[in-house]
Amino acid sequence: MSPDLHFILFLLLRMAIAATFVVTASIITERAGPVIGALVATLPISAGPSYVFLALDHDAAFIAQGALASLPINAATIFMCLTYVVLAQRYNLLVSCGSAVAVWIVLASIVRQFDWPLTAGLAANLIAFGICIPLLAGYRHVKMPLVTRRWYDVPMRAALVAMLVAIVVSTSGWVGPRISGIIALYPVVFSSIMVILHPRIGGPPTAAVLANSAWGLLGFGAAIAVLHVAVVSFGSSVGLCLALGTCVAWNFTLWCIGIASRRRSSSRLH
Repeated sequence: MSPDLHFILFLLLRMAIAATFVVTASIITERAGPVIGALVATLPISAGPSYVFLALDHDAAFIAQGALASLPINAATIFMCLTYVVLAQRYNLLVSCGSAVAVWIVLASIVRQFDWPLTAGLAANLIAFGICIPLLAGYRHVKMPLVTRRWYDVPMRAALVAMLVAIVVSTSGWVGPRISGIIALYPVVFSSIMVILHPRIGGPPTAAVLANSAWGLLGFGAAIAVLHVAVVSFGSSVGLCLALGTCVAWNFTLWCIGIASRRRSSSRLH
């Protein structure tokens, strides 16, 4: 088998694996409502496979540098969410989603101009989430209409993530760890939620999913920091496992807090 054919087949396999993750997460999100859907959406559904495949092709130092670039990008993503959530209350998909993506691109372009040490990346996240979480709180509680999935919804999400994985893997060798870390964190899942749900159920209910994702996205930022530190100390495999464990544990904790809060509210009513 020629090296080019081997690369193409291996790339297609990686894209298929990433797409499988998205299909599974999409089904869970649609059936569970905005709160659980937001927790699923903030798991590393697209970034996780991208980093796993980067780790297969590059050493631990590459992954550690990529994580440093990804950390401030997570702050850009919460500003993207805030932009969409606010605009979606009054405007159509083109204005709301287009403006949100434009904000992400501008912030990502600024991020790539600098070398971000771990402390600066953490500070950017704390400032960004400190601003955005209170502003998003008022948009979280919206009744979610019944969503009827169309035949192209899940394939479209799967294709978007598969394309992201293909871009990250095929370009990482010449763009370097910083650009790879930025591309790997493009919010494919959030973008697909906007594009699919907004025309169908309206802006406010779609915005509620993204508004509920703020705390989960904060935990995702913590997982990126864990990835950087753990990869440097223990290698890529352990670092990726610890980062995933951080995301899962954080979101599980948020879920438990939400259940406890609903029970307290219910007991007061009775």
